[in-house]
Amino acid sequence: MKQKLKIGSLISGGGTNLQAIIDSCQNGTINAQMSFVGTDNPNARGLDRAVKHNIPHFVVDYAQIIKTHQNFSLPEDYDPSEIYEKQHIFSKKINDQKKVMQLIGSRILAERAVLDNMAKYDYDLLVLAGFMRVLTPYFIDRVNNCSDLPRIMNIHPALLPSFPGTDGYGDTFNYGCKVGGCTVHFIDYGEDSGPIIGQKCFAITPEDTEESVRKKGLALEWQLYPECIQLYAEKRIKLQANLSKNGQWNNHMNVVIL
Repeated sequence: MKQKLKIGSLISGGGTNLQAIIDSCQNGTINAQMSFVGTDNPNARGLDRAVKHNIPHFVVDYAQIIKTHQNFSLPEDYDPSEIYEKQHIFSKKINDQKKVMQLIGSRILAERAVLDNMAKYDYDLLVLAGFMRVLTPYFIDRVNNCSDLPRIMNIHPALLPSFPGTDGYGDTFNYGCKVGGCTVHFIDYGEDSGPIIGQKCFAITPEDTEESVRKKGLALEWQLYPECIQLYAEKRIKLQANLSKNGQWNNHMNVVIL
């Protein structure tokens, strides 16, 4: 049997996608095992799932760190100018670069604590399963430091590139779309802008409500995420540069499934 993929996960809430991944590991749908579960929320109900399945877990209280960040020194390997240039979350047109870097710096303090906790465990892939924090280049670069492929995977409640952000299903429903869906993608320096690995879609009927749209989407998420993780475990994912309209290669990367 091939060596199992080692998975770490970050969550913020109930952890239903985490449960789908745990179940898929246990029933053999994914050739993988859970290494740890981490959260930014001390009250995350998904921690109970980690406890139930004897998965090592940790909490880094983002809210408390951000609130008190003036009392702490930033990591020595933190380069503000490099992070500012790499990040695509805040517009470079914002005049107050100092304010932007204060926001990013407070989050890097929390990310450093997450990285320190993650360093205690062996993992090949980090899956974000309802982790409601945008990751900075500081964190991303320190996870993507020893692999040909990105090592951070996320699931989003919309058919990207449409409706990035925190409320994909709500945005999809309120826009009046006739089709909704979910997307698994790699994390990059932007907001829900990384290379897309897989998508599933569903019809939105006149009888649907925002709640029923969410239920349809979640049911597909629990199928899609394990499928994409298994592709990673089987080494069937490859990245290649995309061709622009003038036929030249650009920096955006597409996923190719082998």
